[in-house]
Amino acid sequence: MILAELPPLLLRVVALVFGLVWGSFLNVVIYRLPRGMSVSVPASHCPSCEQPIEAWRNIPVFSWLMQGGRAACCGVQISPRYVIVELLGGALSLAILSALVLHLPYGTTLLHASAIYVSSFALALGLTAAVFIDLSHMIIPDRISLGGAVLGLVTVSLRSMSYTESLIGAAVGFLIVWLPFGVLYPLVRGQVGMGMGDAKLTMLAGAWFGWSGALFVLGAGAIQGTVIVMLMLATGQSLDEPEAVKLEREELRSELAKLPEEERAALEEELGRDPLAEEPGEGVGRMRIAFGPFLILAILECLLVGHERIFNYLLG
Repeated sequence: MILAELPPLLLRVVALVFGLVWGSFLNVVIYRLPRGMSVSVPASHCPSCEQPIEAWRNIPVFSWLMQGGRAACCGVQISPRYVIVELLGGALSLAILSALVLHLPYGTTLLHASAIYVSSFALALGLTAAVFIDLSHMIIPDRISLGGAVLGLVTVSLRSMSYTESLIGAAVGFLIVWLPFGVLYPLVRGQVGMGMGDAKLTMLAGAWFGWSGALFVLGAGAIQGTVIVMLMLATGQSLDEPEAVKLEREELRSELAKLPEEERAALEEELGRDPLAEEPGEGVGRMRIAFGPFLILAILECLLVGHERIFNYLLG
């Protein structure tokens, strides 16, 4: 069966529903993954009273709207983030279908088109989860960054690339962050400039889009991030650390205080290499900002538009 035999409207409806459903699951991933919990067990339940959520009360977007943004079991307020993530799932699914699938050459098999859609949508879902996790906890889970890099390597034939180009891209993507910001920057400033989670994201970009894609993601992420941060500062918005990071640091200090002196000293020395273990310093230059979301924005731009097309547009 070929893709052209299916009506585009049907494909869009299926993509929208599919994206909304997976967007709902993404909320589970965002909540549980940074807490070290299983994303599959137990089934969906209220995080406040821990009552199981019936399937008919777990319909993406619709359930949140019908319940007025509150849990049906205990009435606790449900963050708008849940419905935003669900809508993002639907929007990304439609965007991938429109940008990468519907314009495939006539005669493309449904199997080949499905492989392009599923792999791209899986990447987009993982990156979306990483954005919200990084904004809340300032970490990029390896299961997303390394898993996405592996997915890029095993699906390289879907993007007219060779395995060699993908491997070189992944290596370049990692080194352009790790070498200057993980090795040289600490020698000058005494602290890590960018976390290894960011290096793994640029490695993912290289695995998917080659070395030029990795360079684009780092450059575009830096430019877009600078513009957004400057706008936030100009409008007086807070750039404080996330509350979850502050709470985790307090809990860590509390646990350290209970340890014997020798054991505590050894652990404190080890934690000294973790930039999140200490409170950020004063001033703009000492602010601690999650850079992952800006890299991810650039990766999605590569996926949906193509860095080469963006380069050609900017260069006239």
